[in-house]
Amino acid sequence: QVQLVESGGGSVQTGGSLTLTCTSPGNAIPTGCMAWFRQAPGKERETVAQTDSDRSQAYSNSVGGRFTVAKDRFRNILTLQMNSLKPEDTAIYYCAAGREAYCSGVPRPASTYDDWGPGTQVTVGS
Repeated sequence: QVQLVESGGGSVQTGGSLTLTCTSPGNAIPTGCMAWFRQAPGKERETVAQTDSDRSQAYSNSVGGRFTVAKDRFRNILTLQMNSLKPEDTAIYYCAAGREAYCSGVPRPASTYDDWGPGTQVTVGS
C-alpha cells in the first residue's frame, strides 16, 4: 500500500488559481497511473485528471483547458495546476494511485485506483 498526502487546498475567488500537490512521504511517487479526483457534498467522486509513466494525460470535460496534471519525478510530487476556478470546482480533492504503469485513454473511475490520500478542501467563492 502506498501512502499519499495532498496539500495546497484553500479558498479563492472565481477566476483564481491554486496548485495542489501530492506526495508519498518517505517514498518515491508512484511511477504508474495516478490521478486527481474530487467530491462535492452530495455528489459522487469524479475523475478530474490522470497521468501515467508515459506522461499521457486525460481530463474530465468539466476541467479540460483549465487544469493541468503533472508528475515531477525530480521533486517526487504529483501536481494539479488549477486556473480560472469556478464555484462548481468547490470540492474535496483527492490524489490516487493505481498499480498499472499506464492509464487508459479516458479518465478512469475511482474503483480502478488502489491507494488514496485523505483529501484537501478547495473552495471557490463567487
